[in-house]
Amino acid sequence: MNKKIVMLTAWDFPTAKILDEAEVDYILVGDSLSMAILGHKDTKNIGMDEMLHHLKAVVLGAINTTVIADMPIRSYSDSKKALLNAKKFIKTGAEMVKIEGNKTKIVEHLVKNKIKVVGHLGLLPQTAASYKVQGRDIKEANKILNDAVSLEKAGIKLLILECIPVNLAKKITGVLKIPTIGIGAGKYTTGQVLVLADVIGLTGKKLKMAKQYVDVKAEIAKAVEMFKKDVSEERFPADENSFI
Repeated sequence: MNKKIVMLTAWDFPTAKILDEAEVDYILVGDSLSMAILGHKDTKNIGMDEMLHHLKAVVLGAINTTVIADMPIRSYSDSKKALLNAKKFIKTGAEMVKIEGNKTKIVEHLVKNKIKVVGHLGLLPQTAASYKVQGRDIKEANKILNDAVSLEKAGIKLLILECIPVNLAKKITGVLKIPTIGIGAGKYTTGQVLVLADVIGLTGKKLKMAKQYVDVKAEIAKAVEMFKKDVSEERFPADENSFI
């Protein structure tokens, strides 16, 4: 069995450090930051400032792990702008940048300037009108496949496939020479990525394409209640928490 690639998101130093020590293959500073951490309804409400701020923290924790920076909406609307912003990410410590859609000319321009690029096809949160499975009809499936081939020719190093049918992801993975990373794309991709907040139950949402392994939200709530009770009943701070 070939080793599967493992990718997870991170937006802060302690989380990045945990993922780094767990030896995941890639840490993605994803624009899902917008929803999972900053409280927006989608990924359309953040820009370079927020992404760079969180990337700095992640890079400090990811000593050995390759960090990918997600280029937010409007940051790569043309080749010149894309290169300018990609260089900011690389200077801050990312080793690769990710862009959504079949932006072959932009990819070619970045690759020509020695920027490693990760592609993203299927469901594209930055431009999607609604979140639903993509590529279920033949025409749409063929477009995603052809886009994948075009992006590989343009020079991407990895391709994320989001919310597409299992067999389409399998076909694309079989056609491409570069690794594919699935999120809601079944088990036949080269690897998998999830938003860490979904994995640990921080958002409280149950998503079909994700798997929750622990309920951190409930544990945090329990700890807060215990702290409140200790303070109100004068059990905290105790002698061992005080200085003389």
